[in-house]
Amino acid sequence: KNLNAFIHVDRERALEMAASADAAGAAASKDQPLRGIPIVVKDNIHVAGMPNTAGTPALKGFVPEASNAVVAKLQAAGAIVLAKTNMHELAFGITSNNAAFGAVGNPYDVTLFAGGSSGGTASAISAGLAPAGLGTDTGGSIRIPAALTGIVGFRPSSGRYDSTAVTPISSTRDTVGLLATNVADVILLDSVVSGSSTPPDTVAADGLRIGVPRAWFFDSIDSDTLPVIENALQKLSDAGVSLIDADVENISDLIARTSFPIALYEVVRELPAYLDEYGTGVTYEQLVEQIASPDVQGVFGTLGNGGPIDDDTYAAALLARDLMKETFTAYFAAHNLDAILFPMTLLPARPIAGSDETVELNGERVPTFPTYIHNTDHATIAGLPSISLPAGLTASGLPIGLAIEGPAGSDSRLLSIALAVEAILGFESQ
Repeated sequence: KNLNAFIHVDRERALEMAASADAAGAAASKDQPLRGIPIVVKDNIHVAGMPNTAGTPALKGFVPEASNAVVAKLQAAGAIVLAKTNMHELAFGITSNNAAFGAVGNPYDVTLFAGGSSGGTASAISAGLAPAGLGTDTGGSIRIPAALTGIVGFRPSSGRYDSTAVTPISSTRDTVGLLATNVADVILLDSVVSGSSTPPDTVAADGLRIGVPRAWFFDSIDSDTLPVIENALQKLSDAGVSLIDADVENISDLIARTSFPIALYEVVRELPAYLDEYGTGVTYEQLVEQIASPDVQGVFGTLGNGGPIDDDTYAAALLARDLMKETFTAYFAAHNLDAILFPMTLLPARPIAGSDETVELNGERVPTFPTYIHNTDHATIAGLPSISLPAGLTASGLPIGLAIEGPAGSDSRLLSIALAVEAILGFESQ
């Protein structure tokens, strides 16, 4: 399959490390729970000695001297970084149709996009090229490709993982996160990264109360996607899960007041600082001038040096973000919920060709980016832990993701719930 999932493959070093892991034998396994396991890493997360292009031409020659802390912890636990993965240029999009390095194909149909911006990591894992990997998530960039390629994608609560030594968009919203074929592997990786030695709780389905907010989260849902989600809900209900129909107040307004104002204000300040801090040898102006993908060039072309968001608008956005956090805290408490559940995306993957700007949804052409982040954006603003699980396939054989989210800081509990839900749904990646 021509997936184009990798930008850089470190074959020789991976083979050397695998041989070393074999030679160490079983004695090393206790201290290294990931010994010999190959992982792939999105090409905007620093791995010492490997290029870190962030999917953009100006950074092709940048090789970081030190790894991101999440990478370092996984390597210390024995994981082997096999490759740096392809991505939407500068992580500014959801298709991973990268004009500099080529489009990432979806293993279910290579003519369809894999989602983004962590498309290469998701595609590689879905295709069985690696069992797990790392992505970044600013507006949905882990969970969208996970949903579209039929794997598990986990965005932790903001601040749970160290997200420095990553090519930035927004420090308020960026986080490194995990992708794997199943929840158990995500739990293992999370235990290494977070340092949590507590095994996951065993969650009984008949004790769970899960909210289903239909307003906003089911708006304009694709007619092929809805039956898959409804079938998943029915399976959960049949297993004894209490599904509570309860909507989140003012969600549309809060997203509008926070989403783009925060990201666009921060990127024009944090990206130049990053380029200088890590000695990339590239200026912000040089980077922008060389952007290859038309959709990304279009965004940065409108930003300028100061950006379109003024200080007062940004301050107001941060206040609205606080209100978003309070809204979700109150929502979980008011309905006594363990988690909430909804479609991860409103529609499955669409053709790579012709989808940079618009895609088809229920017979109409709609804007690609806002349509796919419709159900993912809020978690990055409120700082919620969020996981996408495979819910099943459409009638045409394309995977659909089911989102499960918990209160901020409830990562371990959410992963336990996800493990129980996964067992009920019984759907595994191809």
